[in-house]
Amino acid sequence: MANFHVPPYAPPAAMFNTVSGYAGTVAGGGAMAAPPAASFHTPLYAPPAAMFNIVPGYEGTVAGGGGAYIPPPPPSVPMPVPEQAPNTPDWHIPSISEDRAREAFATYVSSKCCYSSDPVSEGVITNMESFNTYRYRLETFIEFRSTEWSQEPYTGQPVDAGVQPAPGPWQIAAQPPAFFQEHKQTIKVPYTSSVKNCDLCQGKGRNPCTKCAGSGKRDCTLCNGSGYRESDKRCVNCSGSGRKNCSPCSGRGSCQCDTCRGKGKLLIFINLNVKWSIEKDEFVAQDSSGLKVEKLEEVSGKELYKDAQYMVYPVRGFPDASVAQASERLVRDHQGKYAQTSRILQQRQTIELIPVTKVNYMWKGNPYVYYVYGNEFKVKAVDYPDQCCCSVM
Repeated sequence: MANFHVPPYAPPAAMFNTVSGYAGTVAGGGAMAAPPAASFHTPLYAPPAAMFNIVPGYEGTVAGGGGAYIPPPPPSVPMPVPEQAPNTPDWHIPSISEDRAREAFATYVSSKCCYSSDPVSEGVITNMESFNTYRYRLETFIEFRSTEWSQEPYTGQPVDAGVQPAPGPWQIAAQPPAFFQEHKQTIKVPYTSSVKNCDLCQGKGRNPCTKCAGSGKRDCTLCNGSGYRESDKRCVNCSGSGRKNCSPCSGRGSCQCDTCRGKGKLLIFINLNVKWSIEKDEFVAQDSSGLKVEKLEEVSGKELYKDAQYMVYPVRGFPDASVAQASERLVRDHQGKYAQTSRILQQRQTIELIPVTKVNYMWKGNPYVYYVYGNEFKVKAVDYPDQCCCSVM
């Protein structure tokens, strides 16, 4: 996976050429660039205002941003035609057996150091109720693009700025990963590379040594710069001078510039940063079991419905109206939100049926409740009746 290039220091704006289509690019990265409409005019993060006078279409953009995103191009694939979903059977998961409920309860209690097993072995199950709990999940696989000025030491690389117009950010080919696999890629934008003197060393390739302040000498560490070790004995380490050549710069008083690596020149270019990510939202239909929805986040269920395509259509005809309403809302939100700043590549929606069984039991004449939920048979006990105070020594 490629890493985005981060320059070792922030060079001044004057070092950068103005490249048509990339006028808003700033050192260190800028805002996400939206896909183009009929032509490429993407208002990115703005450089100094003086750079705008030669970029048609950006006259109203100000330094520091302020321009709106250009809407993405129309989808190349027609939007899916609404279709009535097939009749969905009224799925019900039967209540698990008493033995399975008791086994799950015993496993849960054994994991608690302060829980006695007596309610498990002595408790009497009086009633078991199963509940259908649905979880709807919508995932949108999207591609973001952003640009940034980058630099590297100039060692004779091709310089192509001005040879021909640079392609727009959404005109550059990038190979996406398989659907719903997050990935990043950095691409050097063609026809944006130019050579500048390194601003940090003023093109010299070297900077004053910070250890010796450019003198090439440092105080002797054995005599602390006095030239003597014991009152009148001359220091043999510095021959009595009290000074030694500075090790970091080998006595030269200057060190190789870290930015240009001693070359004195930098290749300045624009990087296109491409990011593929998964945006996900979930909805869990409330049931009357009394189990908190948050507990269901840690378990899986039985997949009842799955739909994956370029853009999905909201679920219709599902027996639980709240699931259909959530699908309608989330599909609308995703397609409206992400189509403005990115390219939607694929959407996927699923509905799971999460089994929840409410178990009522009696122990020592008092009623208690616990829940068994998910394919993993997780347990949540309400007010477990036999707990002790534990202390860890």
